[in-house]
Amino acid sequence: MTWQRPDGRRPDQLRPVIFERRFTKFAAGSVLTRCGDTQVLCTVSIEAGVPRFLQGSGRGWLTAEYRMLPGATPQRHAREVLTLSGRTQEIQRLIGRSLRSTLDFTRLGERTLTVDADVLQADAGTRTASITGGYVALRDAIKTLMDQGQLTENPLVNRVAAVSVGLLAGQVCLDLNYAEDVAAAVDFNLVMNDRLAMIEVQGTAEAGSFSRQQMDAMLTLGESGIETLLAAQQAAFVEL
Repeated sequence: MTWQRPDGRRPDQLRPVIFERRFTKFAAGSVLTRCGDTQVLCTVSIEAGVPRFLQGSGRGWLTAEYRMLPGATPQRHAREVLTLSGRTQEIQRLIGRSLRSTLDFTRLGERTLTVDADVLQADAGTRTASITGGYVALRDAIKTLMDQGQLTENPLVNRVAAVSVGLLAGQVCLDLNYAEDVAAAVDFNLVMNDRLAMIEVQGTAEAGSFSRQQMDAMLTLGESGIETLLAAQQAAFVEL
């Protein structure tokens, strides 16, 4: 049995990706990222100073917060106010780790960058969209610092993007939507930089197990998807 994708895409095809930069007025960098029906607003704020463990080091820091808005899903998603779910904590740590891999913190100086990823609409792939869009917002935030003369050397040393891959009816498929995500026997999330070096691999068999050969096929397809996402990021910075 061959898996038929609900939206008619080929197994190796990403959902349409759109980056709407400078989406908000006051953040140093902001982008509305659309990956199919998933929409994530990523903003970057800049503060003087760093956490205590970095004070006096001359190094900066980046942290991330992730939230899903109540209306992002068909049934209202309750706000997480006092206590964050394990899922939310895991995702925001992943976003932070992924985006920290792009920076030389000695060039940033003792500043803290906070990346906020707010999911406006969820159709799976919210964490990967947060990372891919988060880089776009981060790049604009760094440009803001450079334009203001606060930095003399660009601290961005890598680009980063992320994508999901899944195993559906024995077939490897790229960039799962929600209907596919809940049906997948294996769910993979892959984060890579622009040298196609891996930052993080998250792979789980939801039912049964998967082989080394299947894992290699998912990594290969994920890598090709990330190359496309990296190109889309670059295209978003072509000034019209």
